Amino acid sequence: MNKILLIYPPSVKMNRTARCQQPLNELIILPPLPPTDLMYCASIAKQYGNICKIKDYSLENGTFETLKNDIKIFQPDILFANITSTTFENDMQAVIEAKKLDKNILTITSGAHFLEFNTSVLEKYLELDIIIRGEPEFTFQDIISGKNLSEIDGITYRLNNEIISNKNRIYKENLDELPLPARDLINNELYIRPDTGEKQAIIKVASGCPYHCFFCLATPFSGSKVRYRNVDNIIAEIKECIQKYDIYSFVFWSDLFTADKNFVKNLCSKINQEVPNIKWSANSRVDTIDLETLTLMKNSGCTLISFGIESGSQEILDKIGKKITKNQALQAVEMCKKLGIQTFTYYILGLPWENETHIKETIDFSIKLDSDYVNYYTAVVFPGTRFYDYVIQNNLGNLKDFYINPYYYPCIATNYLSKDKVQQLNKYAVKKFYLRPKYIFRKLKEIKSFSQFKNYFKAGLAVFFKK
Repeated sequence: MNKILLIYPPSVKMNRTARCQQPLNELIILPPLPPTDLMYCASIAKQYGNICKIKDYSLENGTFETLKNDIKIFQPDILFANITSTTFENDMQAVIEAKKLDKNILTITSGAHFLEFNTSVLEKYLELDIIIRGEPEFTFQDIISGKNLSEIDGITYRLNNEIISNKNRIYKENLDELPLPARDLINNELYIRPDTGEKQAIIKVASGCPYHCFFCLATPFSGSKVRYRNVDNIIAEIKECIQKYDIYSFVFWSDLFTADKNFVKNLCSKINQEVPNIKWSANSRVDTIDLETLTLMKNSGCTLISFGIESGSQEILDKIGKKITKNQALQAVEMCKKLGIQTFTYYILGLPWENETHIKETIDFSIKLDSDYVNYYTAVVFPGTRFYDYVIQNNLGNLKDFYINPYYYPCIATNYLSKDKVQQLNKYAVKKFYLRPKYIFRKLKEIKSFSQFKNYFKAGLAVFFKK
């Protein structure tokens, strides 16, 4: 039996997942996400008789002093830390502090950053023992079960003075082999819907995406095949959330929820039969939905769908390999409006080929779509993406300079625009969309409670005073 401390290291307030991160302070309307990867790993460890503690220091405003105090009190045998590219050096400080306090603690990290950098990280950070490359859950299970490290695919580790990188892990087809995530180890009250203030759970329903867009880590991290959990397994998790934690609002988390319409149909049918009172949201591509599927989703409690539109320029959409058209985006959002499903659209500003005309096309197109919510990201260069390869091959920047203020301040200049100009256009986009009288009036009409009013008011102030 070991004591295991699983952490999101102290940092600015961020949503962290295994493959991407989003700063909550710089983006206007974004739900805080629980540490699902840590919850799965904790459940796995508990099955082997270990004692686990989860700390989301990022969302809880934790400091390194808090972390050190927790280590002194809990005295873990293992520290498992989620590491992100955008906060890498900061996150690694958690590993350093742990080893300072206990030289015998086993330090394990995971995160998409290690798809590109693993051997070099172990060479630099002597405090780090094992790196998990790719999806962490089944690899972590092998480590915790006591399997010999030389037999575990998907890890890079230190053996005496040698650094060894084992072969990549083959993606696990049966996600139902995982236990349900350990929600008992987190403060569920922290993870709420930004519009209504209700508790909200993340249900991971699938992994993998076949599209491999220029900027995205989904395919490199989780593979090109969409692997779904069994519908009954998902329903069991929903029931646990309702019965144990009084949670009725959900995000169905996946790289592409609507890739298989039969899966969506079966899930919606089961929801109506067994948990008819829930509300949920999911993501989609604009070319993988139709009116029939959307109707099934709506009738089973779907209140919002998020779409990665990325650009309002067809030229840019083609360059990043998005494989959608602007007309498909218009049709998808229009179908959602017809059924009363809210939409959340995402856009990227500052891709290498963009000039001011391209970005203003995107802003104008976002207003034409007139979704319920938008986020305008500045392009982030994640190691492991085709975007990163392009930047390195064309000598467009240095990794250490990429993450001054990720998602808000650009990683790189475009071929035509400075980083400061892209940042200026980002600020302009947010205000132009959210401060329209038509939009404000529509949102005021939607308010049904004081809590909702308070949250909308807070978001409105964030827009107005956006720096």
